[in-house]
Amino acid sequence: MKEIYDKILIVDDDKSIRQTLKNLFTRENFVVECAENGAEAIELIQKERPDLIISDMRMPEITGLELLEKVKELDSNIPFIIITAYDEMQSTIEAIQKGALDYIEKPIEIDKIRHTVRKALENKKLSNKLESFSNENNQFNDTKNILIGKTQSMRDVYKIIGQVSINKVLTLIQGESGTGKELVARAIHFSGITKTHPFIPVNCSALTESLLESELFGHVKGAFTGSVRDKKGKFELANEGTIFLDEISEVSPQLQVKLLRVLQEREFERVGGEVTIPLKARILAATNRNLQKLVEQGKFREDLYYRLKVVTIDVPPLRERREDIPVLIDHFLKKINNELHKNVTKISDEVIEILTNHTWIGNVRELENTLMQAIVLSTGDILEKENVLLRKDGNVSSEFDDVTKYTISDVEKMHIDKMLKAVKWDKAKAAKFLGISLPTLYSKIENYKLSDKSS
Repeated sequence: MKEIYDKILIVDDDKSIRQTLKNLFTRENFVVECAENGAEAIELIQKERPDLIISDMRMPEITGLELLEKVKELDSNIPFIIITAYDEMQSTIEAIQKGALDYIEKPIEIDKIRHTVRKALENKKLSNKLESFSNENNQFNDTKNILIGKTQSMRDVYKIIGQVSINKVLTLIQGESGTGKELVARAIHFSGITKTHPFIPVNCSALTESLLESELFGHVKGAFTGSVRDKKGKFELANEGTIFLDEISEVSPQLQVKLLRVLQEREFERVGGEVTIPLKARILAATNRNLQKLVEQGKFREDLYYRLKVVTIDVPPLRERREDIPVLIDHFLKKINNELHKNVTKISDEVIEILTNHTWIGNVRELENTLMQAIVLSTGDILEKENVLLRKDGNVSSEFDDVTKYTISDVEKMHIDKMLKAVKWDKAKAAKFLGISLPTLYSKIENYKLSDKSS
C-alpha cells in the first residue's frame, strides 16, 4: 500500500491546469483537492484544512492575491504558491509580501513546481512566515513600474524585494553601473514598512572623507572650521526611514571603521559631539565593484563586508536580459514623452531590433539616455533611426551612414541645444536630463556659444 502524503489544494479556473496538477501530485502520493474559483476554495479550506495551496493569480470574483489574504487570516502556516501567466514586478512583490511562498509563471515547469511543493512541505515548520502587509492607499504609487522586466533574473530580484521590504535587514545591492541599483533600493523602501518615512540616498564617492562623515553623522557647532551651528546628519534625518549608501566601496578605511561601529551598535555621535544618538533607520548599500575582491586586496574591511551583506541582491546587466529591452523601450518612450512634452510614439521593428542587439555597457541608464536623445532630435511622432546614436568602444557611433559626418563635439553640441529647446531653456531641468551638473552645462553653453534667442 502506498504511503499517503500531505493534502494539496489546487485552485484554477482552467480545468486543464487543475487536472494536470492533480494527476501530477496524485502520482506523487499526495491527497489532492481542486477548486475552480476562490469561493469554492475558501469552503474547502475551512472544511479540509489543506497542507499546501497552489492558486492561479487571475480568477473571476476572487483573485489569487485575495484568496491568499483569506488563507493567511485562516491559517498563516499554510504554504501558498501563486501560478500565473502574468509575471510582473508589482504582483510578484505583492504576492511575496502577503505571504506567498513562491511565484511560478505559466507554462508551468513540472520539475520546478514539484521541487517547490516538496521543499515547502518539508520545511513548513521552519519556514520564515512573511507578515501580511496591507495594500491600503495603493502602496505601490512610488514603485509601480520603476523597475521593468519579466525575465527570471528580474523576477528573482522582485521576490527578494518583497521579502526584505517588511523588515529592516541590512541589504547589499550589487550590479554594474546603470543597472538600477537605486531603483531597487527605492522599491524596497516604498514597498514596505518604511514607506511613510524619509528615503535618503548618499553617494559615497561624491564627497571627501571629512564631508561624508559630517553628512552621515552630522556635527556640532565648532567641531571644525566653518561649523557655525549644529547640524543633523543623514542617519538622524532618516529617522525610521532608509539610508541608501551608494558606491559603498569608495568609503575610506577610516570611515569604514566608524560605519562598522554604527551597524554593530545601532548608535552614533555627531562629529565633535558627545551625545549618543540611536540609529532607527534601515541601511541599504550598493556597489558596482566586487567587494569580495576588494576584501582580498585589503581595500575593504572584511567584517564590514559581511555585516553589510546579510541579504544580497544581484541586479543583472541589461545584456543578460535582452528580452526585457522592448518592454523597457515602451516604458521609456512614455516616460520621456511625458517629461519633454513630446509625442514620439512610433518605433520601427528595425530600430527595436538594433536596440535589442546592442551591447549596453551603461545598461538601463544608457538605454534611457539614448532614447531621450533620439526623442529630442526627432521632429515628428516617429523615433527616427538616424537619431539613435549608439556608443561603441567608448565613442559615439551609429549603425547609420549619415552620422559619420559628425564629430563627437558636433553631436554633443546638437544634443545639448535640442535638449535646452525641448525644456524651453530650463537649465536645471536640462542638466538633470543630460545627466550633468548645472556648472558643467553652463560651461558647455559658453563653449558651444549656444543661445536661447533662436528658440
